[in-house]
Amino acid sequence: MKKIAIAGAGFSGAVLARELAEAGIASDVYDGRSHVAGNCHTERDVETGVMVHKYGPHIFHTDNQRVWDYLCRFTRFMPYTNRVKTTTQGQVFSLPINLHTINQFFNKTFSPAEARKFIESLADLSIEDPTNFEEQALRFVGVDLYEAFLKGYTQKQWGCSPTNLPASILKRLPVRFNYDDNYFFHPYQGMPRDGYTAIVEKILDHENITVSLNSAFTRDQAKAYSHVFYSGPIDGYFDFELGRLGYRTLDFKEIRAVGDYQGCAVMNYGDESVPYTRISEHKHFSPWESHEKTICFEEYARECEENDIPYYPVRLMEEQQLLKQYVELANKETNISFVGRLG
Repeated sequence: MKKIAIAGAGFSGAVLARELAEAGIASDVYDGRSHVAGNCHTERDVETGVMVHKYGPHIFHTDNQRVWDYLCRFTRFMPYTNRVKTTTQGQVFSLPINLHTINQFFNKTFSPAEARKFIESLADLSIEDPTNFEEQALRFVGVDLYEAFLKGYTQKQWGCSPTNLPASILKRLPVRFNYDDNYFFHPYQGMPRDGYTAIVEKILDHENITVSLNSAFTRDQAKAYSHVFYSGPIDGYFDFELGRLGYRTLDFKEIRAVGDYQGCAVMNYGDESVPYTRISEHKHFSPWESHEKTICFEEYARECEENDIPYYPVRLMEEQQLLKQYVELANKETNISFVGRLG
């Protein structure tokens, strides 16, 4: 039996390789970058000693105990609760929108029931069947909260008007009627003590796994393998022969300082007049550590170009047809599985 090829040494590729390896099946893992873990890659900053999330913050959370137990084989998770703040209209608020946010924003002292009734009074009930993100938001929370907390940030993040985004992005009411500011609902949350890259390195540490870095997998190589798991962009596998699908990428502007720069791990910026979407201060992602100096990154989202790293697939209405065509090409292939966020 020929070997299995796995394109991409992020979590998808690494877990597949490990599961195959433990079943006695060898695999070759390829990655075009100089490190494993993909966009979850973490490394120590030499000057500050801070563990830096090189491609932006990643906070682990899941409601699946099997997933949690699996990763606990390869790391020690430290307690971490993601508490996000946002600066908008000259004030700082907690996210997601909760009872404290509502009372602060409207200068009220609502109880949960009073707040719920008040937000319902703000909702635009004339929008019976929302067709886009903006209509969905207005239907949920009304114009004031939408413009303060959702509109500007969303427009910067996706590079288009919220009216061009599907309503499904905002699947439920983004409001809590209590003072819970834990960003995630999931029961299993934490931060790996030694970073994410150390996890992936341990997952890939098996005699049946061969890892090749600085080695992007090509379609021609697939002929040498009995099966391929491909976690890159699906249009990239086909050499963009039908055109390029849309992806968003991120640029980071580094800030170095002494002490505590912003007092929290993540500060969003909701105003359109601020060009970046957020600032992340990475030492706050490891609250069990102590560092005199600090390192932060302003985060700028933009359209992904040919030589950029894709972060988020953009699936606007006009792209659905192109994606469908690539899926049809993929279905004609044999002995290949497309996996991961981009695949």
